[in-house]
Amino acid sequence: MLCESCQQREATVHLTQVVDDSVKKVHLCEECAAQKGLDVHGPVSITDLLMGLGKAAEAGPEAVAGERSCPRCHMRPSDFKKTGRLGCPDCYESFTAELMPLIKGMHRSEQHTGKTPGGVEGVEPAADEGVEPAAGESLETLQRELEKAVAGEKYEEAAQLRDRIQAARSAAPGGPVS
Repeated sequence: MLCESCQQREATVHLTQVVDDSVKKVHLCEECAAQKGLDVHGPVSITDLLMGLGKAAEAGPEAVAGERSCPRCHMRPSDFKKTGRLGCPDCYESFTAELMPLIKGMHRSEQHTGKTPGGVEGVEPAADEGVEPAAGESLETLQRELEKAVAGEKYEEAAQLRDRIQAARSAAPGGPVS
């Protein structure tokens, strides 16, 4: 397949972009990809793709020097673009202007609404019920029941028993026990 840009060399870089159920594929040779700012030999992170390839590098060190940073961890937007990770919880507030368009683009909304199983409408997630141990139920009894459930591969029952054990330990005088 020939490069879509120069129509002369073999395309070795293949990019696929999906936007609103529309798929766009681009096939480039290494030289045309490099001219367009793609580093074909270095790692590409998802934030590079979402926030614009090579834009932080093109800005140069003088742009980074005057760049604002998180007051807590001192991370800058250019650091986030390089690593794809924020430095601390305060970064979400510090970089809201940069993050909201990314979130909206990825999730088609700025608010998480969760998922509902197919064919089920208006179902609320079940609250954790039955976690507290019954009156007079000892930790040793719960532990034996947990071991029995795990041995029988009854993992949901085992998870409930684990939660009951943790609740019993937290309620015991002296607090949680490891």
